[in-house]
Amino acid sequence: MIVLGYRFEPKLWAVFVTALFVIIFIELGKWQLSRADEKNARHELLELYAKQPAVTLPNTLIRLEDFQYREVEVQGEFISEHTIYLDNKTHQGRAGYHVITPLKVLNSELLVVINRGWIATGNDRSVLPYVSEIDGVVKISGLVVAPELRTLNLSEMVTAGKVWDNFNLQRYQEVTGKVIQPLMVLQRNHMEDSLIRDWDRPGSGADKNLGYAVQWFLLAATAIIIFIVLNVKRKNSKSE
Repeated sequence: MIVLGYRFEPKLWAVFVTALFVIIFIELGKWQLSRADEKNARHELLELYAKQPAVTLPNTLIRLEDFQYREVEVQGEFISEHTIYLDNKTHQGRAGYHVITPLKVLNSELLVVINRGWIATGNDRSVLPYVSEIDGVVKISGLVVAPELRTLNLSEMVTAGKVWDNFNLQRYQEVTGKVIQPLMVLQRNHMEDSLIRDWDRPGSGADKNLGYAVQWFLLAATAIIIFIVLNVKRKNSKSE
């Protein structure tokens, strides 16, 4: 095909390869857009629940989907012997731990995982910082989030002690020997335990996915431009 003195005669394999990459890039861009929509919807739900009063967490097993991002209240007693420290948690640039203690729900055998807050590591990491034990029945209020479930088994060294690199609900359930609600509560109410409960209010995070989508669409456009440039040649008038 000759247009305005330029000849465009791409090879069949070049058409196929370019079309394949363009389709892949466009589909990846569309996937990122769908992820952005999901995050926006989740954020809107979080904002909606934040305006509603706290609900009481039942003393029977529930589904995470029915309570995720909701403000809840639950009564029970802390089982301090199963307290663990999640490592590599920072607050205002300082290294520390998140302190996790299970709460035995009042009038139930179920446990609820409570993230009680942040505490600094101290100068000697071989010595865990002291956290006050809270005895008796307490009322905890906080935000329900999904526990960080991991399919990778933690090493025995990590899970045998008090310091864990990641939280694994299934392993934690095995350690406690109890049935645990499939969620984690980020405690908000104050207690005399020196823990900092300054939970960040997360944004939707959709901007990052939108940026990725734009990059994939630009790659698709770039592939088309490169294809055209490499396959368009000026007509040779002498040979013609």
